[in-house]
Amino acid sequence: MLGRSGYRALPLGDFDRFQQSSFGFLGSQKGCLSPERGGVGTGADVPQSWPSCLCHGFISFLGFLLLLVTFPISGWFALKIVPTYERMIVFRLGRIRTPQGPGMVLLLPFIDSFQRVDLRTRAFSVPPCKLASKDGAVLSVGADVQFRIWDPVLSVMTVKDLNTATRMTAQNAMTKALLKRPLREIQMEKLKISDQLLLEINDVTRAWGLEVDRVELAVEAVLQPPQDSPAGPSLDSTLQQLALQFLAGGAPSPGPADTLEMVNEVEPPVAHVGAGPSPKQPVAEGLLTALQPFLSEALVSQVGARYQLNVVLPSGTQSTYFLDLTTGQGKVGHGVPDGIPDVVVEMTEADLRALLCRELRPLGAYMSGRLKVKGDLAVAMKLEAVLRALK
Repeated sequence: MLGRSGYRALPLGDFDRFQQSSFGFLGSQKGCLSPERGGVGTGADVPQSWPSCLCHGFISFLGFLLLLVTFPISGWFALKIVPTYERMIVFRLGRIRTPQGPGMVLLLPFIDSFQRVDLRTRAFSVPPCKLASKDGAVLSVGADVQFRIWDPVLSVMTVKDLNTATRMTAQNAMTKALLKRPLREIQMEKLKISDQLLLEINDVTRAWGLEVDRVELAVEAVLQPPQDSPAGPSLDSTLQQLALQFLAGGAPSPGPADTLEMVNEVEPPVAHVGAGPSPKQPVAEGLLTALQPFLSEALVSQVGARYQLNVVLPSGTQSTYFLDLTTGQGKVGHGVPDGIPDVVVEMTEADLRALLCRELRPLGAYMSGRLKVKGDLAVAMKLEAVLRALK
């Protein structure tokens, strides 16, 4: 069976090559002088010495004799039925035997222990986890994996918890593969990435007697769009003036001519109000001036959320603003929103200026602790769409 990626799967139902059940107690002596033919990997028996072989045969004979003496009562405990889709791995005096079944299997009392192995295809889901792509996008990605056991001996001898080991292998392979790709490639080439994951996972799990038949990548959500532009001079001169006017508190500006005009416009309120609460009124007026012209119905349909912005001023006081992108063309102003806010965001005045000038991104501010969010983080990260509209 040839998959999309060229990986040749092991034939389904190719388990009859294993030897069938053996009722004789001497069936365990095939490895006395030499390793059992067909032994696999580390699970194959090593040669036994003559004393060990004789002791093994003698104890097996006693167990078989006890079974005959107590028969048919012992038959209820010694005879096991193994269906076609299972194999039974029997350990006799601690030494592994060839897989038993399907059909009736005879176990010797007190000296045999066994473990059933299901050969049918099984599936599990890799829970969605947050990953960062190559271009800086943050997305929630999971996967669905189907696998089956092709060698019962290896599946028992090489790994203790097969399901957990396979799930961790799939999650690690998915993380490594997605970190090397941009968001667009992940969305457009999910089948190709799934095929690559299939090969990488099988390279590890084949040694466990397990084969992965199918991997399906699932992109749950994009929490943060890619950083498609540098964080530096992304605003034009007019918008930069508005952003600086919003937070004009004596901060220097790179543009000498334009900056002088803006400072002259701000100076009259400073002289009129006094030395105490002078920065407060220009901040509120600057917010309305800088953001309101860029709000639109398209931005409202894209974001559809109501924000409360708690800005900490340099004096230590806190000023509250709102950004309502739920109806109409949206509105922004001083005070609390009309309804219950979806997200409450708290930041300093300097960080707000950095966000408006695209010197700081919402995700980076949140990860560094400069942006505090109360509510849904995914909704808070939609502020990136608002900042992108300021270009």
